[in-house]
Amino acid sequence: RDRADQLGTEPVSPGVGAALRTLARIKNPRTVVEVGTGTGVSSLYLLAGMDEAAVLTTIDAEAEHHTAAKQAFSEAGLKSTRVRTITGKPAQVLPKLADEGYDLVFLDSDPTELAWQLQHAARLLRPGGVLIVDAVLWRDQVADPARRDPQTVAARELLRNLRDDDRFESTVLPTGEGLLVAVLVG
Repeated sequence: RDRADQLGTEPVSPGVGAALRTLARIKNPRTVVEVGTGTGVSSLYLLAGMDEAAVLTTIDAEAEHHTAAKQAFSEAGLKSTRVRTITGKPAQVLPKLADEGYDLVFLDSDPTELAWQLQHAARLLRPGGVLIVDAVLWRDQVADPARRDPQTVAARELLRNLRDDDRFESTVLPTGEGLLVAVLVG
């Protein structure tokens, strides 16, 4: 968290982290994709809920974020085989990942990028896979129809699109700024 403050990133809250760890433990994923590594705070929570043989692929556009995250992974005593870091813009990396190759996808991005990331998440997940999206209530502004800034509108549209998407069953947990959890059912 101190590294996140130094780099100007916003790590997940302890409540969101606990939810990530618990959801990972429930799902028992072999492979996980995370978009938005930051300094590795959410990665560590996910890894804490994953089996020792499971692998986390984490994507961030900022190389210095991955450097900080790798330091956190090393300090936590994680084997290098448990985490694959990919430095690059998610728009360039996600299309290269394998269809139905992942059990869990965690998106922690600017809401304006979530619509297209959702389409990739649906493609990446195996049937029964879990999608988790952080901050879907966007600073508690989503419920206020007067809020029309791009991030709030995008978060609202994401929630609406997932509600109407027959491929997913979803709910929003009132943790942090809202944690969307969806299961790919069809």
